[in-house]
Amino acid sequence: MEPTDPVYLADEDSPQVKVFKAVTCGFVTGTIWGTIVATWHDVPRVERNVALPGLIRTLKMMGNHGVTFAAIGGVYIGVEQLVQHYRMKRDFINGTVGGFAAGVTVLGYRAKSISTAISAGAALAATSAIIDVGGKTTRVDNGKEYYPYTTKKRSPATES
Repeated sequence: MEPTDPVYLADEDSPQVKVFKAVTCGFVTGTIWGTIVATWHDVPRVERNVALPGLIRTLKMMGNHGVTFAAIGGVYIGVEQLVQHYRMKRDFINGTVGGFAAGVTVLGYRAKSISTAISAGAALAATSAIIDVGGKTTRVDNGKEYYPYTTKKRSPATES
């Protein structure tokens, strides 16, 4: 990324703000994903002395996914910002190192397996590198503007 690139110049957030935004976004996304996953599982039978077991299980699953996604986002952006600071460059390597670190630490810790940690780190690093090298966008700007309504005027209705 060139220093004259408008995306580079528009970046005014401090590293701490970026980490906070990543953690918040990760928590919200993970909580939503946890809700979806909870609906796919069977609701446990009602047990004695447990109020609303389905709701409690759903809230736990939402919290677990939210914390996991928040940790991935925080570690990813935190390491990316550290690498960028020490290398004095903004390129795809920063995100690749951040992705690998997030996969190894967070997902490897949860799985308690070295092979899973390396695989998760490699997957997140590859995904980050592909997105960064691809211009950080998933669509191509073709110059067209799309409106949720029609901009052409209708011809007057003629009655026959």
